Amino acid sequence: MKFGHFLSFAAGIQAANCALIHQKRAACAGNTASDRTSWCDYDINSDYTTIAPDTGVTREYWFELNDVTIAPDGYPRTAMAVNGTIPGPTIFADWGDNVVVHVKNNLTVSQNGTSIHFHGIRQNYTNNMDGVVSITQCPTAPGESTTYQWKATQYGSSWYHSHFGLQAWQGIFGGIVINGPASANYDEDKGLVFLNDWSHKTCDQLYASAQASGPPTLDNGLINGTNVYGSDGAANQTGYRFNTTFTEGQSYRLRLVNGAIDTHFKFSIDNHTMKVIANDLVPIQPFETTVLNIGIGQRYDIIVSADQASVADSFWMRAIPQSACSDNDSTNNIKGIIYYGNSSTTPTTTGYSYTDSCDDEDPSNLVPVISKIVSSGYVYNVSEPVTIGMNDENLFRWKMNGTSMKVEWDDPTLLQVWNNETSFTNTSGVLELPEANKWAHILVETSQPVPHPLHLHGHDFYVLDQGTGTYNASNITLANPPRRDTAMLPASGYLLLAFQTDNPGAWLMHCHIGWHTEEGFALQILEQYSAAREIIDYDILEGNCKTWDSYYNTNSLKEDDSGI
Repeated sequence: MKFGHFLSFAAGIQAANCALIHQKRAACAGNTASDRTSWCDYDINSDYTTIAPDTGVTREYWFELNDVTIAPDGYPRTAMAVNGTIPGPTIFADWGDNVVVHVKNNLTVSQNGTSIHFHGIRQNYTNNMDGVVSITQCPTAPGESTTYQWKATQYGSSWYHSHFGLQAWQGIFGGIVINGPASANYDEDKGLVFLNDWSHKTCDQLYASAQASGPPTLDNGLINGTNVYGSDGAANQTGYRFNTTFTEGQSYRLRLVNGAIDTHFKFSIDNHTMKVIANDLVPIQPFETTVLNIGIGQRYDIIVSADQASVADSFWMRAIPQSACSDNDSTNNIKGIIYYGNSSTTPTTTGYSYTDSCDDEDPSNLVPVISKIVSSGYVYNVSEPVTIGMNDENLFRWKMNGTSMKVEWDDPTLLQVWNNETSFTNTSGVLELPEANKWAHILVETSQPVPHPLHLHGHDFYVLDQGTGTYNASNITLANPPRRDTAMLPASGYLLLAFQTDNPGAWLMHCHIGWHTEEGFALQILEQYSAAREIIDYDILEGNCKTWDSYYNTNSLKEDDSGI
């Protein structure tokens, strides 16, 4: 099926099954500094889950993935980059645009197939554009290209990253900004602020020790791809800090992304209060805080008012790793600088006090603007206990409901669906939800004293309950609960999430700690099998797999991780 025909076909299914409304956008008015709630013929109260503008605009990007040597903190090492930079280029679009991304794999290191996943993008009826190897596609082989096409039916801040091995934390990632309404006003958009942990060895080099003895201690962290290494004032300090400028009296939007492999951050700007207006790609009722929890894979959009010029002319921006769930040798030195005006002085400001923890923000603060009620009646009620053990090689493997995921690069789930296969391997972690538009409740529990950021593809899920100890169904929130695509499973605790089966496809659900994903901490939700089969673009899927098979067979590769 050709992509243009595919889009028309998918749009017809959406209209019939999901009652989605698509309208041609008139000339855009509003969305000014004094009225950010307005967006063309829509506003912050337009239900983006059922309505999306049709701009008729296509945003097209060309990405080349290359091996590089970089020194983001002054310490050189090999890495991978998108168009030569870490982070890679930002994808910019407006709500309702079509996005086309061409990805060329120029990686030369052995076994480097690749893919690009657009984190948090719902991919409604475009499941085969989700970019997950072994699930929605075969890897893109070196020297080959893959084109991804999807519609921006949501708006806000997110990121893209490879979903092949540990490439996302080798440097293959970048930002996504989809312009739309906002739940509070601001003067200037400062864009994305990436928070990453960083090591002077590659993630692939560290993976052996992670499997054998647990997550390694990382050397440093980066803010928007840069930082110093070593103590301030030390003669051997290297690198430079991220910095940006404020003007007194102005307000600024910052789009925070945690792109770490193993670090939960607390983010703050000394002396300043943050107004939080979105979590993940969900606009929320604004709330204020001085210290913000941000788990791996999560995003928060914040507004900061430049109202502290009387205190100092420069301030520390802090990304503080939480030792409750990770180890980093630069815990107190992952910092950027906010300069007021023409200042270039080094800050002397003091950070806010905090309690070291790896929790999500208080759910009472995460109130979606678009209010939804979750049905108490459900068709699917699933329990997924999380455990850890050792495999036959005495290496750590995480399990959900007794299964450690192991899927094959050359036999993705969608290819199996296309071939009408109805049974799956025990290690594929397939959870089938065949009926359309039914409620599914999934309870994830663990007795392990380790928190985990859980990410679900293809859906914003509702967080019905979350806490430590044993789940007892006494605190379920059905009236407009927090809604997001990544939430924390607390240490020795539980996470109850819900969603409607309104998006056919094979969708991955996994821990976003890089080590844990590779160690099998994942399952896949096969939603509406028959409808999913109907929307597969077989020509794209099969063509990609044929080129991968040729590369794989020629190079005698060995798959030694979960396959995702």
